[in-house]
Formats: sequence, structure tokens, C-alpha cells
Amino acid sequence: MRVESWEHENVAFRPQDVRETTWSVDHVGGETYFTIRTYGPNGGSAKQIVQFDRGRAIELVKILKREFSL
Repeated sequence: MRVESWEHENVAFRPQDVRETTWSVDHVGGETYFTIRTYGPNGGSAKQIVQFDRGRAIELVKILKREFSL
């Protein structure tokens, strides 16, 4: 899944299980993508893949800086 835009949502926090998570940087067709992969409790193939292009990465960094007062 490639992130197209960030929309703020107000939902109740629900603790999640800790799972193996990896990241990579891929270069495709002149574009750079930051990819996060999460895995199930027994490993195996990725259960969710989220990709950010440069623009979405910049937006995410701004959000994280604001929300965590970084």
C-alpha cells in the first residue's frame, strides 16, 4: 500500500502486540520509496507493507516533529 495523503483521525488508543518490523529504501523509476514491513506473530511473509514517497515522508516527519515536540 502506498500512502497518498495523511488524514488526521480521532480514535481511541488500543494497545497492539509487538511484532517484527523492518524497513528498506527502494529506488524505482527514478523515485525513492521508504518501505515499512510488519510481520505476523510467527514471522513468515510480511503481513502489511506501507510505502512512502519523498513527499509523504516529508509530511510524516513534520507530523512526528509536531506531535512529539521534537
